[in-house]
Amino acid sequence: MKDNYNDLPNGYLDTIQKGLNALPVFSRVSGGARTRAEQLIHLKNELKAADAIVIGAGAGLSSSAGLTYDGERFEKYFFDFKRKFGINDMYSGGFYPFPNAETRWAWWARHIYFNRYIDAPKPVYKELLRLVSGKEYFVITTNVDHQFQRSGFDKSRLFYTQGDYGLFQSANSRWKKTCDNEKWVYQAMEVQGFVRNENMIFQVPDNRNIKMQIPAKLIPKFPYDGSDVVMNLRSDDSFVEDEGWHKASASYYNFIKKHKNDRVLYLELGVGGNTPVIIKYPFWQMTLANDRATYACLNFSEAYCPEEIAKQSICLEGDIRDILKQLILLSNNTH
Repeated sequence: MKDNYNDLPNGYLDTIQKGLNALPVFSRVSGGARTRAEQLIHLKNELKAADAIVIGAGAGLSSSAGLTYDGERFEKYFFDFKRKFGINDMYSGGFYPFPNAETRWAWWARHIYFNRYIDAPKPVYKELLRLVSGKEYFVITTNVDHQFQRSGFDKSRLFYTQGDYGLFQSANSRWKKTCDNEKWVYQAMEVQGFVRNENMIFQVPDNRNIKMQIPAKLIPKFPYDGSDVVMNLRSDDSFVEDEGWHKASASYYNFIKKHKNDRVLYLELGVGGNTPVIIKYPFWQMTLANDRATYACLNFSEAYCPEEIAKQSICLEGDIRDILKQLILLSNNTH
């Protein structure tokens, strides 16, 4: 079953094309043209003065918010999978060849719940919202945890390009629809033995007695035909771009088109080298094409920009939360 979205503009393909077009244009990189203190003040001023803010978010933003895939957080919720299968982080666990579907879906129930259906441990997304509240903004992100929406960002201003932990799609490629998985996730957490705390958040019980399998009858199926399901995550050309995805893609395209000549702040947060053609390179190109635009890159260890736009750029290395807190403090001190 195919749905025709040809009448909608495709912001995803447009941003990738911009990214590809940028590759032969930029050759050198820079850390920006100002001191750190100057760049913080510059960013504070641009957040206030911009006609529009385009937020581009990568995995580094969620990491800053405490949604880490390894270390203490992994040990807390997946200690049994580590002990039995030698898995050391959530990312690699998503590709592990589990012995049966009951075990695989027990893993995924936890993976989804602790990254999609609870708030991030640190209020980084809420602090970001505080900085852009009242502004004309749009978010494009490769993250799939929907923390923007959980933190109060306007759903109509969000484009999750790579999928959503909260959605299943059919393993049958004829279906171009997705289905919500929240109810299933909660059931699968309960049957594994997770218990709710006073805030109704699932936690490992004190005796750490949890199961690594769900009953066969609880293995999720696609509601339209009973077929097997897979995660709605972009890994190959079987990824389902459903109606919501296409509408968000069109909204992003229209936002970029509307503001392309305005005073725009392209605010890149925690974008790494895995998918730079979706956010980083297009932001560079759109900044170069508009002398009223500013490109800001906040990254733990890879804050840089091309020399061609260095005078229009702000590059700040460090924990994104620390930088956002400094910006909030600067903003408060000027009121």
